[in-house]
Amino acid sequence: MSGYEDFVGVVSNTVPNEVEKGAIRKFADAIGDDDRIYREVEVAKAAGYRGIPIPPTFSRTFDFGVIEGLVLPTNGLIHGEQRFKYNEPICAGDVVYCSRSLLRVRPTSGRMGKMTFFMFEGVVKSGSGEVLLVENSTVIQMGAGE
Repeated sequence: MSGYEDFVGVVSNTVPNEVEKGAIRKFADAIGDDDRIYREVEVAKAAGYRGIPIPPTFSRTFDFGVIEGLVLPTNGLIHGEQRFKYNEPICAGDVVYCSRSLLRVRPTSGRMGKMTFFMFEGVVKSGSGEVLLVENSTVIQMGAGE
């Protein structure tokens, strides 16, 4: 095996992230979302939020820490899939605490040769420890072991 299996279940250090209004606006601009909910607190509050909420994939900008000792190759990596499960809205002004773990490593081979699938889980918590968001992502290493 590759040795990556030793990191399954290991959790990164937890990193605080301050959610900034300007960063939300810039992210919404970058993804082409002109909804005023991401720019104007009055509009957000009228929609039932306590402040300006983050767009659905904004959490990808958070620092999720480092899984000590886990080093993925820089060549041959491609994005596989991603899922987000929000339990509570995250809004401008919040400080959230993020960590990541490696859930599974799956080596395989197919028409394109050998590859390894890495499944990660990122967790975003409030200061009181409430889980606000869980994101799952898959990264694929092409040509693994070749």
